[in-house]
Amino acid sequence: MDDRDRTQPRSPPINRRALLKATTTAATLSIAGCVRSPTGTPDEADGNGTGETNGTDDGDEHAYATETVVDGLENPWSIAFLPDESRFLVTERSGRLLAVDREDGTIEAIDGVPDVYAAGQGGLLDVEVHPSFPDEPWVYLTYADRNEAGDTATHLCRGRLGRDSWELGEVSVLHVAEPFVDSTAHYGSRIAFGTDEQLYMTTGDRQFKNFGPDHVSQDLTNELGATLRLEPDGSIPDDNPFVDDSDARDSIYSYGHRNAQGMAVHPETGDLWQSEHGENDGDSIRIIERGGNYGWPIATYACAYGSGEPIGVDPHERDDIVDPVYYWPCGSGGFPPAGMTFYDGEAFPEWQGDLFVGNLAGQELGHFAVEGRSVTPLDPILTDRGWRVRAVEVDPDTGHLYVAVDDADAPIVRLIPE
Repeated sequence: MDDRDRTQPRSPPINRRALLKATTTAATLSIAGCVRSPTGTPDEADGNGTGETNGTDDGDEHAYATETVVDGLENPWSIAFLPDESRFLVTERSGRLLAVDREDGTIEAIDGVPDVYAAGQGGLLDVEVHPSFPDEPWVYLTYADRNEAGDTATHLCRGRLGRDSWELGEVSVLHVAEPFVDSTAHYGSRIAFGTDEQLYMTTGDRQFKNFGPDHVSQDLTNELGATLRLEPDGSIPDDNPFVDDSDARDSIYSYGHRNAQGMAVHPETGDLWQSEHGENDGDSIRIIERGGNYGWPIATYACAYGSGEPIGVDPHERDDIVDPVYYWPCGSGGFPPAGMTFYDGEAFPEWQGDLFVGNLAGQELGHFAVEGRSVTPLDPILTDRGWRVRAVEVDPDTGHLYVAVDDADAPIVRLIPE
């Protein structure tokens, strides 16, 4: 697949409709120049501290071992390290927030978590700590919850983490991505603090299927299919791009998204990167720009389920659409992405600056080289485990890579030098 970069000369654009006429998928992949995932299907406890390892290279050129940190978790969704101790936080989609000891795998269940609606793709989702933790001992959570009518929305809350009693205090809802919708899909929900110390939060399009200019992701009067930008206390920053637009929600930073479930800040440039689900293929990796329109569903490399017909036009055909820096076109097999992180640790010097993205249906951890805005796929890893990779984070102390597996009885493992 050719890399899309508006700041540099690019390869001739792919004609998606021509690709669909290719006689074989292999020919399509050869034309597109991309790496195919094993499958094109889209997404959507006590610790044992065993220390069990399994040395392998899983197709990657650099050998590593996998070590089980904790097992028996119920659909873990997110990992956040506590910067001043050996524990990290984990969310289970069913509603539990856990503190897990990296050294022995012991678990503390944290009280005070709000009730969540765990159905479909909803439940307790992302977790992040305040960038000044522990001086500011706030823990941030996203989750799905219902209103009185039974409709659901993506919620953001925060609470003060008390580590003596392992509970959240002063819990308050900071923001609800409106409107509430009769759906249990596409909540988005990744959160990250930018270099400006503002909180960024993704919201999904809630699986609306009216593919056209009236789609919710193209409508700035709602907060669906967007990246929101908030102060750490949930208020709206004065310099958000649409605060002076009476026809737009003040919280919106970017729009035209389908369902971004990965987000990370580049450690050198400070750019905000996202991984996003397409419809039938069309998955992508993006750099988020202030006020940018990312096209869904009027401009996308995805095709419709069932018919396989292209949805909208190719993003590079419209000057008002921000192109992805990497994508999987219709017919490629796709890459249903989840959590992502840039590697900035010391345990694997050869991985410095590389991007890791969880692959759900493809059951692997994607590995990409990044140079500026250019993304090059490397051999994926963890390809032989049958794991839907939901989250990936770098241990700030050891540089080990932590991976959360999405399953009803799931482990969190770490990758260490073999």
